[in-house]
Amino acid sequence: MNKQKATLLLADGTIFRGTLIGKPGTNGGEICFNTGMTGYQEIYTDPSYTGQIIVTTTSHIGNYGVIDTEVESDSPTISGIVVNTFSDVYSRLDADGSLQDYLVKHNITGIADIDTRMLVRHIRSKGAMNAIISSEFEDDLAGLKAELNLVPDMNGLELSSKVCTKEPYFFGDENATIKVACLDFGIKKNILRNLADRGVYCKVFPAKTSLSELQAWSPNGYFLSNGPGDPAVMEYAVNTTREILETGKPVFGICLGHQLLAEACGVSTYKMHHGHRGINHPIKNLVTGKSEITSQNHGFVVKREDVENNSDLEITHVHLNDGTVAGIKLKSKPAFSVQYHPESAPGPHDSRYLFDEFVSLMQ
Repeated sequence: MNKQKATLLLADGTIFRGTLIGKPGTNGGEICFNTGMTGYQEIYTDPSYTGQIIVTTTSHIGNYGVIDTEVESDSPTISGIVVNTFSDVYSRLDADGSLQDYLVKHNITGIADIDTRMLVRHIRSKGAMNAIISSEFEDDLAGLKAELNLVPDMNGLELSSKVCTKEPYFFGDENATIKVACLDFGIKKNILRNLADRGVYCKVFPAKTSLSELQAWSPNGYFLSNGPGDPAVMEYAVNTTREILETGKPVFGICLGHQLLAEACGVSTYKMHHGHRGINHPIKNLVTGKSEITSQNHGFVVKREDVENNSDLEITHVHLNDGTVAGIKLKSKPAFSVQYHPESAPGPHDSRYLFDEFVSLMQ
């Protein structure tokens, strides 16, 4: 692969020089890091990463290529990638192509050959911040800074309505006995596959769908999906979630859906210092006493004090690294949610029992 120079500039002025990967150009977003050792294709196609530049802590990226079916959405909406060693050749026999060609096809600009260990330690110390990757401003730092200043802050940013489906669609066996209305805030395909594998017929609706339209399908339950952006500014989704709870039917939320369920119950959310992203995060189930290794991707979290002061809510799961709330359930209604990703794509399957619990509530 022809080596072209590229620059990574962080909002605090830190600069990294490396080589271009993906499509030549300039693109900015909030920089974050993922500690997963595998699954880069699923990570890059997760809509929850919309508007973010992803640093992968694993040192070799691209070495097993890409497969057309190993995606979590129709196309990646990330703002860029940062890697240590990038491989433009791949060794997996059933791969459909190289990661380099995939990045170019989807207009993604990235940077390689930088010290990602140093970068991750910097983000952990200083926190998540905006950044920009460019192959066009090598000698024009002032111009690159001007471009970086145009990148919107993730705090207060609503993105779900931009990445969700524009029209409702179905997923699963139409003859299934259980029907679930899924609100798409940036839903991952493997969530739908996990529901379908358990005999659920899903109808996926755009993020701003009204309760009356959801009810017109006569679902047995409601699912609140993952997605990008700040839940605190999604008043439309919080109001719909409150209305859904009033129906008394089972509700299950994942990641952003978990935050929206909390907001609908009067619990506030806040932006984390650098977030949780990876496939190796330890969670304790307070109901069973068992621990699980989980897949996570979130930069916002619910306020624990608010949950503890709400008499109708129970904390069901906690993150063992920092004690943040990782799961809640309502005492008065059949509704629960988790902050992490039990569909685990990529990641260990420790938490897939949560889909079984949702199905049991509907049965």
